[in-house]
Amino acid sequence: MSFVTTKDGTNIFYKDWGPRNAQPIVFHHGWPLSADDWDTQMLFFIGKGYRVIAHDRRGHGRSSQTAGGHEMDTYASDVAALTDALDLKDAVHIGHSTGGGEVARYVARAKPGRVAKAVLVSAVPPIMLKTAANPGGLPMEVFDGIRAALVANRTQFFIDLPTGPFYGFNRPGAKVSQGLIDRWWLQGMMGAANAHYECIKAFSETDFTEDLKKIDVPVLVMHGTDDQVVPYANSGPLAAKLLKRGTLKSYEGYPHGMLSTHADVINPDLLAFVKS
Repeated sequence: MSFVTTKDGTNIFYKDWGPRNAQPIVFHHGWPLSADDWDTQMLFFIGKGYRVIAHDRRGHGRSSQTAGGHEMDTYASDVAALTDALDLKDAVHIGHSTGGGEVARYVARAKPGRVAKAVLVSAVPPIMLKTAANPGGLPMEVFDGIRAALVANRTQFFIDLPTGPFYGFNRPGAKVSQGLIDRWWLQGMMGAANAHYECIKAFSETDFTEDLKKIDVPVLVMHGTDDQVVPYANSGPLAAKLLKRGTLKSYEGYPHGMLSTHADVINPDLLAFVKS
């Protein structure tokens, strides 16, 4: 297995597939998952001749289970350590959910020449939490409920979430995939409970407004209108407006986990943007 060690001694696991001289595409996973959540996209892009890279965020998957650093500045610093170690140039960074926040924070601060484009998929920016400046956000009680469910019975909670709102399997007529539910649970249980707990604050309370304003590369914002985890109206459209070169692509009725449930639609759209 491949790891890069950060300046604080954390070992970040990563996958690096495909031709080394091809344009790199870097994938950033959501909470509380791992690089494995991108396997479908990684195989798709390998088939198109790209180099594909995905890492496990600290405290997630196979990376070190650290005592701290479970916030966006450190997450972005870890990504910078990975891209420096691999010397990635003109990369396309694609982030899902919490990973979309990580992409926004990293790309806004990236060294010149490192990033060509970015994609935010069902992503948390600009900010999820309801505040005076963000009246359409979710109340703190929602995130306190997530914390309480994790503390009470993480194992069961990590079954309930993918079985219900994450993939939209709680909707009438939904085609339920037990394999996706099991994969979600397995990825979640690989990670550290403390990292998952602290990351709830990171994905819900971090304000990415200034990050989005700083980004000067093309950014595709992809969001499903039936996202029950990161509600559409307060995320995708608002993020796209803050970006200098942002494009919003909406998917009617698609759930939060649309990368998995609708990969046949999302993957070609990702490819078209990468190639554009």
